[in-house]
Amino acid sequence: MTTGTNGNGLLEGAVVAVAGAAGPAGRATLLRLAEAGATVVAADADAARLAEAVDAARYAHGGATVTGDTVDLLDLDAARAWADRTEKEFGRVDGLVHLVGGWRGSATFAETDLADWDLLEKLLIRTVQHTSLAFEGPLARSGNGRYVLVSAAGASKPTAGNAAYSAAKAAAEAWTLALADSFRKTGGEGAPPAAATILIVKALVHDAMRAERPQAKFAGFTDVKDLAEAVAGVWKKPAQEVNGTRQWLTPQP
Repeated sequence: MTTGTNGNGLLEGAVVAVAGAAGPAGRATLLRLAEAGATVVAADADAARLAEAVDAARYAHGGATVTGDTVDLLDLDAARAWADRTEKEFGRVDGLVHLVGGWRGSATFAETDLADWDLLEKLLIRTVQHTSLAFEGPLARSGNGRYVLVSAAGASKPTAGNAAYSAAKAAAEAWTLALADSFRKTGGEGAPPAAATILIVKALVHDAMRAERPQAKFAGFTDVKDLAEAVAGVWKKPAQEVNGTRQWLTPQP
């Protein structure tokens, strides 16, 4: 199969799945992908918020194909069914953008609650495992597929109060880089059939946050619109230049 993207990185006609699509980053990403002409297949565990996000993207870009599906990404079979259903319905899958998030922290290292790890392991690691296993085949068959993980700078420089969060993000990055190595090996002596990449932020900010805290600087934060632009940008370069990379959207620690 051939992808709907082209050498100029245009997403017109591409089919892109977005996991964790109902939050601010998801909404911005849906809007940007729809604007670029992609068919967007959104998923989230929160059906009501997902419906709002999908409707907003459809309304902003009349004629865009944006669908929503409530998927439990903690269930590998459900993730596989989502991937299979998407490929069957639209003929291919050219991207999986992983935006499932969550945060827990503590004032000090000694006060770390291991219940936080139990939660973050599910949200930040299990969902990556399940989406990557489910979409590896469809992305490789696309001819120019992209798996995009959004990670945090804390994975490279963990702080005392963020042990669980940073460790979970680091594990998710390692898993994604293993997927990238799988694509590399599949390509053999040639280019990989798809690419897995990591976009790294310090934290995200959106308009509602600025409205709530008008005096805050949000230094080093990445606006969700800029994140969405970076997501769209991963199709602008050949797979071999994107695969296995960690792209910093904030100054490195």
